[in-house]
Amino acid sequence: MAGMRGAARILSARESVAAIPSGATIAVGGFVGAGHPEALSIALEQRFLELGEPKGLTLVYGAGQGDRGERGLNHLAHEGLLKRVIGGHWNLAPKLGQLARDNKIEAYNLPQGVICVLYREIAAKRAGVFTKTGMHSFIDPLHTGGRLNACTTEALVERVVLDGEVWLRYRTFPIHVALIRATSADENGNLSLEREGVIGDVLPIAQAAKNHGGIVLAQVERFVKRIHDPKSVCVPGILVDSITVAEGTLHSQTFGEQFNENYVSAGTAKAPLGILPISERKIIGRRALKEISPGNVVNLGIGLPETVASIAQEKGVLGEFTLTLESGPIGGIPAAGLSFGCSHFPEAILDQPSQFDFYDGGGLDIAVLGAVEIDAEGSVNVASFLGRIAGVGGFVNIAQNTRKLVFCCTFTAGDLEVEVRRGRLHILKEGKYPKFVDRVEQVCFHGPTAIANGQQVLYVTERAVFELTTRGLTLREVAPGIDPDKDIFPHMGFIPLTANWQLMPTDCFMNP
Repeated sequence: MAGMRGAARILSARESVAAIPSGATIAVGGFVGAGHPEALSIALEQRFLELGEPKGLTLVYGAGQGDRGERGLNHLAHEGLLKRVIGGHWNLAPKLGQLARDNKIEAYNLPQGVICVLYREIAAKRAGVFTKTGMHSFIDPLHTGGRLNACTTEALVERVVLDGEVWLRYRTFPIHVALIRATSADENGNLSLEREGVIGDVLPIAQAAKNHGGIVLAQVERFVKRIHDPKSVCVPGILVDSITVAEGTLHSQTFGEQFNENYVSAGTAKAPLGILPISERKIIGRRALKEISPGNVVNLGIGLPETVASIAQEKGVLGEFTLTLESGPIGGIPAAGLSFGCSHFPEAILDQPSQFDFYDGGGLDIAVLGAVEIDAEGSVNVASFLGRIAGVGGFVNIAQNTRKLVFCCTFTAGDLEVEVRRGRLHILKEGKYPKFVDRVEQVCFHGPTAIANGQQVLYVTERAVFELTTRGLTLREVAPGIDPDKDIFPHMGFIPLTANWQLMPTDCFMNP
């Protein structure tokens, strides 16, 4: 009987992290700031700074967790505390990235969707994740195998042949400590998520640690006598070793907001997105929206692709298709900035591994994604630029397995200034950095593989639209007011094919 198990152990964050031994592999849940156990992360950092322990940890996480400054996994970015980091997205934790660049830690970048599914395989003590996701990208062992620096040598990814086909095998390894977060804990240690914006991967992380003789440390917002609906329990108390109650900013719903009821409420109310002024972002968002058809199941990437939701709401067509996020929400309107990962008024919120199962199997009709660099064969880099380690996050899973892709970026980057006058685009100041290069720094999306798989791929900028064809990148549309010989070709690292291009739709350049 559950009552014979004894009451859950309620400890301070400091007491909880004292159980983490040196040399352990720890998995941390969360997505940006949603679901991240901030109080436990701070306590682990403080223990190391004060006592010099634990040492030599391996950190594993799927989604990026941080605010590009101090919070989230930035707390753990100390030489000596960490030996190895296996992460999906690095850009929100630049302090981790600096350790990797300085060769102070072993560093891996693996697809977010692979890592969160890998937790399940680790929990079940299976041999790994077998998938084609990452094939022909920098994660492929024919290239770097996801290793980010010179001191990282062990192979975590290998090519294997099954039934005559080549697959990637992402190896499993023991997890010793789980740092997770929920809303409520009851006296038996059961956890529920009623005020969390995402479910994430809390259950497989906890199961993975427990099945390898490890410990599960949970941060919650409140302690209750009993969680009455057993279906609402996301992590059963049999998996939980200690519970830390954290309040206020240590348990904010996201790193952008203390709490937003929209993120945990179903409904049809409109999110406060507002009307965007005419700009290069709005031009790109308007053109990308034209590729989405009624009834489509859609994923929008972070950053510039987020404008598609705002423009769709402005035009009154948001209800014609379904937006989803890799963090788990289905329906509603994705939140932006440090609340990315949550959605306003979602219809459903899945756990993250289940969402990636759907994505990996081809469930998305179209994805609108960002791009850092694009080359002549249509390959795309999103993970590394000017020495910065950003990481791929869920990009590889989404881009490789979606039927139709629209990559969105400005034509050049760095102080680009444009103006729209009377429906014509004018370049006032060219960006300092070309986006279309002879060869991308890291292949995160492989153009030739996309062609072989029958994917439809467009690249939308404020002044031109390109399409990926069997012969390479082809110019399809040019903005009104733009001269390709002056405003396009001189700013590319290659000359694209130019057969039968036409003007971009004029309504993309209308005010407001």
